[in-house]
Amino acid sequence: MALKLSSPAFSQGQPIPRVYTCDGDDVSPPLGWEGLPPGTESLVLIVDDPDAPDPAAPKMTWVHWVLYDLPRTATSLPQGVKRADLPAGTKEGLNDWKRTGYGGPCPPIGRHRYFHKLYALDVRLADLGTPTKAALEKAMAGHVVASAELVGTYQRGK
Repeated sequence: MALKLSSPAFSQGQPIPRVYTCDGDDVSPPLGWEGLPPGTESLVLIVDDPDAPDPAAPKMTWVHWVLYDLPRTATSLPQGVKRADLPAGTKEGLNDWKRTGYGGPCPPIGRHRYFHKLYALDVRLADLGTPTKAALEKAMAGHVVASAELVGTYQRGK
């Protein structure tokens, strides 16, 4: 079985419910996964938006959430997960608001895509402190044994 990432809150390519956005409660959606390959030692989760600030003329990828060293025994994250409730050993990186934790969709214009990316690694990473997405990607280079993604969309009401 291939690595699969899913959410009971939204399906691949479908709108992310308002509760998970800046227009709602701004809590993380529930996520689950299955199909970790043999040799997986840890997981990384990165949520980002490549359509910032305007999908018609994107200029950057906005990072919404960075988690690393999730244990291989973890199979899900509940809705609105807080730092204290993350699986034991999980570490947090910095999002583009320069803080840890989840920051939900809040696009200034248009319908944006939000990529929830899960990576299975063949190592547990050293303590990187609170790395940026770029620093984390550099540390995981050469250690990704599988990956999966779930894409949701969001557009703010007028």
